[in-house]
Amino acid sequence: MINKVLLIGRLTKNPEVRYLPSGMQITSFTLAVKRNFKDKNGNWQEETYFFDIETFGNLAERLGNSLNKGYQVYLEGSLRQDKWETNTGEKRSKVKIVAEKVSVLSKPSNNQPQETDSFDEEPLKADLESDEDVPF
Repeated sequence: MINKVLLIGRLTKNPEVRYLPSGMQITSFTLAVKRNFKDKNGNWQEETYFFDIETFGNLAERLGNSLNKGYQVYLEGSLRQDKWETNTGEKRSKVKIVAEKVSVLSKPSNNQPQETDSFDEEPLKADLESDEDVPF
């Protein structure tokens, strides 16, 4: 099976940084991605989609200190589905993207491509001490 996501988009706000009990960092952000298409009348339309992104460990640490709202990034990752039950017993789920590689394409003050900063995930297993630390 293949579970691979490739996206280019802009951060909608500054990344949120939090920590697991083990001390491993998680950095989360929302990526706005545009899609252009022709409607049934042949007119070009544009839609924007918003995707929740998470990174873990060393990649999360580097991104948490480097990214800000408005940055345009290219990312590679995979889909994950969180499942939980509410206090009233309702089952819920949410799909998110876990990024493994992130490259900065441009910063918000200048939409022209800059020197690309690229961040790759080091093997996640090296950061985990037990199965309790696995965030998914």
